[in-house]
Amino acid sequence: MGLIRENEFYCLHSDLCKTLSNPKRQEILDTLRDKEMTVTELVKTTGIAQANLSQHLAILRTKGILLNRREGKTVYYAISNPKIIKAFDLISEVLQEALAKQNKTIKAAISQKI
Repeated sequence: MGLIRENEFYCLHSDLCKTLSNPKRQEILDTLRDKEMTVTELVKTTGIAQANLSQHLAILRTKGILLNRREGKTVYYAISNPKIIKAFDLISEVLQEALAKQNKTIKAAISQKI
């Protein structure tokens, strides 16, 4: 793995996953998936209170998941690497498939009782 030992890599990987495991941060990522937005735009789109949103944006920026750029007094946020969205989408697909399978199993169990 180069300069980082394998166990250190797993720790970094785990830390990144923990950062992404928050539902509000997932909503922020999904909202920013294909465009940059300001805090004001994110508040309007997500409904997350500005103070709370700012905390989440700071965490995502610190972990390298988001980039920000300043234009005068306005700060714009964007996804740092499109592969983050690919990973997000893959996990979403796995979840949707698992839920569909679970629903199919429940429907089958209900139809057997009838």
